[in-house]
Amino acid sequence: MSQKPTLPAVDQDIIQLYDEYTHAPLSRRDFFQRLTRLAGGTAAAYAILPLLENNYAQAQMVAAGDGRLQAADTVFGRLGEASLSGYRVQPASGDVRQLPALIVIHENRGLNPHIRDVARRLALEGFVVLAPDYLSSLGGTPADEDKARDMFAKLDAAVSREVSLAALAYLQGQGNGKVGAVGFCWGGGQVGQLAVHAPALGAGVVYYGAQPAAADVPRIKAPLLLHYAALDERINAGIPAFEAALKAAGNRYTLQLYPGVNHAFNNDTNAARYDKAAAELAWGRSVAFLRQQLA
Repeated sequence: MSQKPTLPAVDQDIIQLYDEYTHAPLSRRDFFQRLTRLAGGTAAAYAILPLLENNYAQAQMVAAGDGRLQAADTVFGRLGEASLSGYRVQPASGDVRQLPALIVIHENRGLNPHIRDVARRLALEGFVVLAPDYLSSLGGTPADEDKARDMFAKLDAAVSREVSLAALAYLQGQGNGKVGAVGFCWGGGQVGQLAVHAPALGAGVVYYGAQPAAADVPRIKAPLLLHYAALDERINAGIPAFEAALKAAGNRYTLQLYPGVNHAFNNDTNAARYDKAAAELAWGRSVAFLRQQLA
């Protein structure tokens, strides 16, 4: 009986290559050529690829039709001629006027099934949730993730900020009026920007997101919970200046660094980078923090 071939491990060089591919203008052809060299051959590269790419159906935790929730796509504002759309979720029972609200900000792949699932998870924790589609002004999130990534290169920072502010204004009229924000990767960076530009934000949770400029930190009024992955060199390079500015300004913040894990460790649709222990610890901390700050 022939033995199954031993596949190369998804080592850190491959993780870093995939991080470059997802955040830089690296074509899929160039990415796969480099992956083939690192993996040791085409067959090994094809075997590793499913571990690197997101599998939304496999990781879904809360079904879209879960009877405990009310969920629907909605238009929550306008920006010029464009409608701003998103995914709104809330508990199906109880008085939502007693509940705090959350903006859930997606990664640089747009409003995909994973972020919709995260929104449902947070609604089950007792929040009114809006997950905006930050690509609304460009026609909405496409199914092709590479196209979505390329669209983010065309997305103006001021437009992203206006989408966040519109989502905040919308949610202030929902629930009990207290609004927090949770963001992942690109979305984590947007939580920082929203905190800078919206004194009314009640709390911000950042998962491995780019930090605001140190000069903008004194404008932040919301308490922050900051989750970083110890192996995420690209994002972590900005931590020292950011933390120094937070301390100098007297901001309320908690910084958690998770040892031995990579960028996107919370994304359970991505087998190579997801870390169950770190994700569950960060999730528990996030929910407790948001409940405390938005009570």
